[in-house]
This record gives sequence, structure tokens and C-alpha cells, in this order.
Amino acid sequence: MSKRINHRLRPSVLRTRGTVVAAGLGAVMVVGAGAGVASATAGTTAAADPATAVAAQADAQAKAAVNAKAVKAEAAKAAAAKAAKAKAAKKVAWVKPVGKYTLSASFNQGGAMWAHKHSGQDFAVPVGTTVKAANAGTVVKAGPYGGGDGSAYGNAIVIKHANGKYSQYAHLSKIDVNVGSHVKTGEAIAKSGNTGNSSGPHLHFEIRTTPNYGSALNPASFLRTVGVTF
Repeated sequence: MSKRINHRLRPSVLRTRGTVVAAGLGAVMVVGAGAGVASATAGTTAAADPATAVAAQADAQAKAAVNAKAVKAEAAKAAAAKAAKAKAAKKVAWVKPVGKYTLSASFNQGGAMWAHKHSGQDFAVPVGTTVKAANAGTVVKAGPYGGGDGSAYGNAIVIKHANGKYSQYAHLSKIDVNVGSHVKTGEAIAKSGNTGNSSGPHLHFEIRTTPNYGSALNPASFLRTVGVTF
């Protein structure tokens, strides 16, 4: 007796197989989606990795430190150049009041020639020697009788300088500036002479703290501090 095949069971079987395949495909899709999510998460984690951020910050700080050091070095170099320039300018800002000379009476020297000790430095030079402004400034005294300091000085000039000091030039034979004149360093201001209380042709030179007699400093010592030596 032959077996009959129940053809009615086939649709059921096919449906079952379809369900299994669909389930399998769904699983694959779910796994794929999960892998994509995992990959995206890994990328975000890498971007937000604290170690990476710290390393980047340290690198930025190191670069900033190098730049700051370079700026500081450049500023120090500029300051040194400026100081050197100022020092050089200071050395040439003052000059001797006469060219060729012989030093005679010095500051604070005693003797019968002076009622008190000598108040300046004398430069023995022939009458008519050019007398120069030792430094730029403004003439505050000029004339006979020491420009107001007394007849012992003869014809004299007093110049006020930017550093608050005053220079005085006495026993002149000729005065070439007036009160209020602005003179440059080394500018010719007079001719040397033998006027006033003088034992021979010479220039009497003083450095003062005021325009008046009685405030004199040692002119040789002062000029050495500004780079001028005799």
C-alpha cells in the first residue's frame, strides 16, 4: 500500500523556514547595527581621551613658554642696546672747555690769590683761545663783574644744563653769547682772557649746583663721572 504525501503540510513548512531565515537576517542586521554603534562610540572615546587632551595642552604650554622666552630675550637685548647707547651718549655729552692747555690752579687749592680756597679748575691758555660750552644748556649769566658773581671773575658766563648742574667760565676777554641763549655741547661761547683777579692768561672753570658763587663742585671729579678726563 503506497504512502500518501500530505501536500497540505508544505505551506506550513515553508512558512517556518521563512521565519527562521528572517530571524537570521534580523540577527545579522542587529549585530551590524551594534558594531556600527560600537565603532562610533570608540571614535568619540578616542577624541575625548583625557590622556590625549593633556598631551595637547602640555604641547601648547611648551610652545607658549618658548615664545615667551623668545620675547623676553628680545626685550632684554633691546634694553641692553638702549643702555649701551645711553652710556655712549653720556660719554660724549660733555667736553673740555678748551683744547690745548696746561692745568694750573686746581679745585680747593689755598693761597693768597683767593679770599677762600680756589673754587674751580684753571686752564692756562693764551688770550683769545676759543672757549667752548662743556655741555648743552641755557646761558643764565653773561657779562662783566663775573656776570653778577663779583669783579674777581672779570668777564664771565654761567650756563644751566639739563642735569641741574651749572658751568661757569671766567676771566674772559670776549663774550659771544647773551643771557637766554641756548648753546650746544662744544659750541664756541667766548675767548679766554686775563680779566678780573687773574695772575696771567687762563680760563677759570667751575661746575656748580646753583648759578651762584659758593655752590661749586670739584670740576675735574665731576667731568670724570661723565667720561671727560684731563
